[in-house]
Amino acid sequence: MNISFIGGGNMATALIGGLLKQNFTTAQMHVVEISADNRARLEQQFGVRTTAELSNGISGSDLILLAVKPQQLSEVSQQLGPLLNGQLLLSIAAGIRAADLSRWTGSANVVRAMPNTPALIQSGMTGLYALPTVSQAHRDQAQSILGAVGATLWVEDEIMLDAVTAISGSGPAYVFYFIEALQQAARELGFNHNDARRLSIDTFLGAAKLADASPDDVSLLRARVTSKNGTTERALLSLEANNVKQHILAAAKAAAERAREMGDELGGAN
Repeated sequence: MNISFIGGGNMATALIGGLLKQNFTTAQMHVVEISADNRARLEQQFGVRTTAELSNGISGSDLILLAVKPQQLSEVSQQLGPLLNGQLLLSIAAGIRAADLSRWTGSANVVRAMPNTPALIQSGMTGLYALPTVSQAHRDQAQSILGAVGATLWVEDEIMLDAVTAISGSGPAYVFYFIEALQQAARELGFNHNDARRLSIDTFLGAAKLADASPDDVSLLRARVTSKNGTTERALLSLEANNVKQHILAAAKAAAERAREMGDELGGAN
């Protein structure tokens, strides 16, 4: 499978690195990137071929991965459309709906993906949606690409990608926000910056690994470390008194709503 990346930013870089670790070769990849600095970086880091010309970059490709900013995708798609010859289009642009990509390019072979930044270390979580016209072979191609940088979840209704965006796409920022707060608390309790960072990050890593390894629901895991009249109970009572869970729910729903708004705003581009 020959892959053309349209855009050579952070997520494309993560995917290229992940694919190379999954026994893909540099000869299978070609990157179209307008920035000369980015082209030089990708060539030096991975040894992949790069070009600034769209027509040169997709020649001989089986799959075209769209990794440009959402605001640029309408223009790029319309330039791309006349050059297509049945390749699968795999978009990782947030908010742009598959039907709009299909309309802009004239192609019915469209899969949308919503990866997240832990893909940079092959620990990502990606939601995937395919138009009904996409073959199983093309779905398998998309799966092999995104599976190279972490776990995947297919959704049958595209609207669920807005929810994926809210939970796993934006989710790392929520986690970083919580770690940031733990670090600040640790510093205010007397630890230096390095020790506060280590305590906070390793605690989060360990808890996440325990949740992943356990068959039990996280609510039960939480209850097991919450002794009556103990320190954890006092902390959780403070969180509940301040409606922290409700604020988190509201934040995720706000992110999902913004994802829907972006689809309406950007999908209206001609």
